[in-house]
Amino acid sequence: MSGVSGIVTVNPATGDELDFYPYTTPQDLDRVLDRAAASRWGRSGVADRVAAIGRLGDILAERREPLAALVTLEMGKPIRQARAEIDKCVTACRHYAGELPEILRPETVDLDGDAGIVRVVPIGVVFAILPWNYPWWQVIRAMLPAIAAGDTVVLKHAESVTGSALAVEEVFRDAFGAGVLQTIVVDAATAGDVIEDKRVAAVTFTGSDRVGALVAARAGAALKKCVLELGGSDPFIVLADADIPAAAAAAVRSRFLNNGQSCIAAKRILVHRDVRDAFVDALVPRVRELSVGDPADETTDVGPLARHDLRDSLRDQRAQALAAGGRVIARVDAPESAPGAWFSPSIVEVDGPDSVLLTDETFGPLGALTTGADDDELIALANASRYGLSSSLWSTDGEHAASVSAGIQAGAVFINTISATDPRLPTGGIKASGHGRELGRWGVHELANVQALRVHPA
Repeated sequence: MSGVSGIVTVNPATGDELDFYPYTTPQDLDRVLDRAAASRWGRSGVADRVAAIGRLGDILAERREPLAALVTLEMGKPIRQARAEIDKCVTACRHYAGELPEILRPETVDLDGDAGIVRVVPIGVVFAILPWNYPWWQVIRAMLPAIAAGDTVVLKHAESVTGSALAVEEVFRDAFGAGVLQTIVVDAATAGDVIEDKRVAAVTFTGSDRVGALVAARAGAALKKCVLELGGSDPFIVLADADIPAAAAAAVRSRFLNNGQSCIAAKRILVHRDVRDAFVDALVPRVRELSVGDPADETTDVGPLARHDLRDSLRDQRAQALAAGGRVIARVDAPESAPGAWFSPSIVEVDGPDSVLLTDETFGPLGALTTGADDDELIALANASRYGLSSSLWSTDGEHAASVSAGIQAGAVFINTISATDPRLPTGGIKASGHGRELGRWGVHELANVQALRVHPA
């Protein structure tokens, strides 16, 4: 495509080029923003929105196989997990189709004889800048609540999943009609200009805290609402009274799901010193059982990382940790010398709080394990991170778990289960993990105008 600028997508399992996508022209971008701003979707009734969201779920279910296959091809997600991602999107559609009438129902308040009404109305065009690790779920999680509120969306997805991003637009167009969600293919500089465009009412971003700060600065300068779901270095805390086999199995699943590329994965495994040996004994065979290989193979548990630069960064973090005294306690080999973005899934035990695996986010199949002498030390280790997205806590004593969980600085605590997003619960972080909430009624209200009316009798 000589003379045409754009994006080349790559199969991370082989390094082979997949496709070329030209950038959206300035003229087409202008038309996209005009169409989003002029859409009558915000004037639609609740019944029409429920019907469209139901259609979205039906279309996703019908196209599950080709959509999942494209996700696997573009980002290396094991095919079973790619199907599960589409299935989760269908579940979210079913949830909102059922709950939206209640979520949008105006609330009434008695104001000393005046009528008080609180209603949810759309704010307009939301610009979404979303990452590659869950090409479909990221869109559903962040944007379906906003669309349910009556907003329209302009989507700038990650470059490496551009094929999936265009499939997103097609599916939403078939469910909602033209203009409700549109995908643009642009570089970072153009995305920054879109943030400040007068037709855009709000911005949502999922990604690193470094880029999130830049997005927030541009949105703040234009006095626009900004929702940020940023990085995470989530603690997985194993108390002395935990069910050790269950905790070990869950730690492996959480750390290595989606090839380890999840914001809410168990990145820092913090274990009470008294049960360290038993936990490691249960953990190691679980790691060794993982099947690493072709993500299109039905038996594969862990595929390649999504890009070579991500693989290189993770290798550097592993080298730093080992040079500082870290020890690999569990590993299953991947073909690291082969073409593709391969990395051997590993758990490294570290001493002290200063290891790079504890201070920085590890976005891939590389986990850290360290120990604490008691509950207070484990809580301190959990809170030492600059991140505060989610957390997982393990104990067979409900009162003990509740007491410890109250001290954890995170947007969510999951007790005796792994961190996972759910359309019935809000999701979001604190500290360097961002601000704002997605999913549930909280997600609908986050990118809407919660408008108050006071009516005095005439």
